[in-house]
Amino acid sequence: MKLATRIFGEVEVEDSKIIEFPNGIIGFPDMKRFTLMHDEEQGSGTIKWLQSIDEPGFAMPVMDPLVVCPDYKPEIDKDKIEGIGELTDDDILVLVTVTVPHDLTKMTVNLMGPFIINVKDMKGAQCIVDNDDYPVKFPIYDILQKNKEG
Repeated sequence: MKLATRIFGEVEVEDSKIIEFPNGIIGFPDMKRFTLMHDEEQGSGTIKWLQSIDEPGFAMPVMDPLVVCPDYKPEIDKDKIEGIGELTDDDILVLVTVTVPHDLTKMTVNLMGPFIINVKDMKGAQCIVDNDDYPVKFPIYDILQKNKEG
């Protein structure tokens, strides 16, 4: 499938790379099909893009929360993810939304609304975590800078 995206231009997306979100994502319930993309020059190390298949102009920066919060273990209501299949440690991918303002030092991730993706069945859900330990705006700039130096 060819897709004309805002960030990556025209791209070819294999059907096997499409992740279905049966309930859409928070704020965009009609967007149900996405793919993960990354800038080839940047590599897939940190920020990836959750690119909408249904709305090619929409892509959301996401990343692995363990990069910036190594002890991240959100409590998720099992009912909210029952539509994405049986999850095992090998089949689960957890991503969080990245907010990148003009002032990069104010970059944050949303630890309260992770995406839970079953990579075996290519189905996903976005959930609100039950515990209050994780903020919607968790600052990451300093952590990313330290990781680069490390």
